[in-house]
Order: sequence, then structure tokens, then C-alpha cells
Amino acid sequence: MTHPVALKTADAVADLLADPATAPLGPDAPLHRQHLAYGPTGIALLHIERAAAGLGPWQRAHDWLAAATRQPITSGPDSHPFYGAPALAHVMACAADQLPGAYRRALTTLDQQVGADIRRRLEAAHRRIDTGRLPEYAEFDTIRGLAGYGAYALRRDPNGIDVRAVLDYCVRLTESTNHDGDALPGWWTLSGPTGRRDDRYPGGHANNGMAHGIGGVLALLALAARRGVTVGGHRDAVRTILAWLGRWQERTGQGEAWPYWVRRDELRTGRLDPSPPRRPSWCYGTAGLARARQLAALALGDTGRQVEAENAVVSALTDRAQLKATTDNGLCHGSAGLAHIAARIADDAHPSTVG
Repeated sequence: MTHPVALKTADAVADLLADPATAPLGPDAPLHRQHLAYGPTGIALLHIERAAAGLGPWQRAHDWLAAATRQPITSGPDSHPFYGAPALAHVMACAADQLPGAYRRALTTLDQQVGADIRRRLEAAHRRIDTGRLPEYAEFDTIRGLAGYGAYALRRDPNGIDVRAVLDYCVRLTESTNHDGDALPGWWTLSGPTGRRDDRYPGGHANNGMAHGIGGVLALLALAARRGVTVGGHRDAVRTILAWLGRWQERTGQGEAWPYWVRRDELRTGRLDPSPPRRPSWCYGTAGLARARQLAALALGDTGRQVEAENAVVSALTDRAQLKATTDNGLCHGSAGLAHIAARIADDAHPSTVG
């Protein structure tokens, strides 16, 4: 059931952004034209979802898609799932799901561009692994990397070769590697959490997040397995990631939690440094990781781990300290994201959790 105040707020935002010619997008709008989070593609997605739910006219979605495509769209190395052709492809696919006859030609062209980009990125990733180098975020993460591309391919063509190729890569990413005398997970990066080298993270770190870490890879592997799409070593890779997260699981006053990342010194000692309560967001933290763990447990048929993940979200969403750290309303790391995760977890929840 939709809360009436929330519905009125959504109506007001949609009305404010009804027309690309009059919407108050601010002076930086041209810089964000191709960005899913800030540009017309994201606004088109708002109107697509509202029209699909019968809450608004399709014309608004058409107008914003037209605005997004009025100028050339970036593809290839300078694009990624949140920017350029792949971002537009996602939005076009959402529209095509509801209007199969519309956008077909444009979506076919975009799919070809995205597929070519996936294959180019996979070739570079396997070459990197073959030479024993550690990855960067942009190789594998959800926002810019192959986990995001894999999610798109799984939606568009779940039995296609691109999906299996990305899953093969994800399996290989979970293989451990050695660096400077330490055994590291294959997704260890030498950067700090910003994606750049950082003196506060000597030796780099392993990122656990859904946006930029192994959480997104786990979710992709789990979603594919639930659809019956698996490759060699698939379930072992899922178990490897789950074992890593289990190793760094923390007990709080309210339940279980997971750190955003693990630094090299923490890896060596096997202990996390003390930290204040962190927001349980989608991009980082307990909420997003619990959803990924729930999906993985469902894929493996592991009821115990499923209930544990679901209870972790309940604990996080009733922990005043964690909620106090959630300071905005956004989808990525705010209350909108928490609401979305809670709804999706509830849809798949074990009866004992719901009860």
C-alpha cells in the first residue's frame, strides 16, 4: 500500500519535471545530460515507471527520452552503466518492457553498443588477471563496471553469450591472489575508497559495497543462479564471497553488520578497527549487503543464511544509531534506498522473518 503523503510528494516532483523545456534543472544540467543519476535519462525513468503504474502520461517519458537523445550519446570506453549509451539503454529497455513496439530500433542499436563494450571490457579484464595485476573499481563494480553490465545483459538476454561471459569473469574475480606476501581476494584494489591511491589506505583495500565492491558481484551471481543461468564454478564463487563477508561480520548491539571495506592492516591482523555506527545504505553497509546475501541464500537453498540476512536488515532499520547516520532521502545512500531494499527483501522473505 502506498502512503498518501509519499504519493502526493511523488506527484509533485513529477509535475515539476513534466516538461524538459521548463524543468528547473540548474546551471550544471548540460554537464549531466548523459548521466543516469542527474540527467534527462533518469527523469525519463521516473516518468516511465509512473506511466507503467498508471500514475502519469506516457508523453512525459517520450519527451524526456527525446531530450536525452537530441545530441550524440557517448559510447565505448568513456561510457558506463550510469553514463552514456549503457545508461540510456537501461532506460529504453524499461520503456520497451511496457511498450514493446516502441523504441525497438534504437534499443537494438544500443544493445549492440553495450555488447561490444562488454566484450572489450572482458578482454581487458582477463588480460589483467593473466598478468597478475590487481583490479580497479571500474573493472568490476555495479556503477561503472562489469557487474553493472552483467545485470543489464541478464535482463535483456539471460541466455546470451554476454551474460555467461560476464559470469565466467565474476567467477575468476573471486580467485585469491598474492601481493607483497599477502593472500588477497581477487577483487582487492590498491586504491582507497575514492578509487584513487590514498595514503590512509596503504596496500589498498577490499570493498564490500553494492555500488563499488564485491556485494554487487554477489548480487549478480545470485540473480543469475535464481534464473537458472550458471557457469562453471558459479556456486563456489558465491560461497567464496559469502565466506569473506562472514569472516568480517560484526555483532552490534542490535544484531549483525558488515564493514564498508577491509584495509590491508586489518586483513593482516584479522581484526577491524573500531568505527562509529555507519548508515545501512544500498551502496555501502548492512542493508545492501543483506539483500545480496539474501539473494545468494535463496540461490543456494540456504534457509539459515537467508533468515540471518533478513534479520540483519530488520536490526539495521530499528537501530537508532545506524538510522541517525542516514542523513538524506536519496536512493543510493539515503532513506529511499532503505525503503526500496526493505520492500524487495520483504517480497522474498522467509515466513519466519515475516511473522
